[in-house]
Amino acid sequence: QVQLVESGGGLVQAGGSLRLSCTASGGIFSNNAMAWYRQAPGKQRELVARLTSGGSTNYAVSVKGRFTISRDNAKKTVYLQMNSLKPEDTAVYYCNADLGEYSGGRVYVNNYWGQGTQVTVSS
Repeated sequence: QVQLVESGGGLVQAGGSLRLSCTASGGIFSNNAMAWYRQAPGKQRELVARLTSGGSTNYAVSVKGRFTISRDNAKKTVYLQMNSLKPEDTAVYYCNADLGEYSGGRVYVNNYWGQGTQVTVSS
C-alpha cells in the first residue's frame, strides 16, 4: 500500500549531472527524516545524504559539495541532485524515508526503501 518509487537514474559521462526523484505512494509525507543510500557491486550500502526532520542536511565526505538532497512535501517527493559526477559514483541508489500511516484511528510510522535506480558514470 505504501511505497517509494524512484526515477532519474541513467548513464552519464564524468562531469555530468543527474537528478534522482523518489515519490511516496500513500502514507503521510511531512516533516520526516529521509535519506539517499547507494550500493556498488561487492560493496556495502552506504549513506550518501540525509535530510533531518529539522531541515538540516548531512553528506558523505565523498559527495559533499557535489550532491544536494531536498524535498517537496506537496509532491511527496525527495530529490538528489548530483553534479560533477565521477566514475566512483557508479552504484544503485536507494531512497529511504519514514512515512506515517493511519490504522484504527492511530498513526503509525514505518521506515521504507525505494526499489533502487542504477546510476552509471563513464570515464
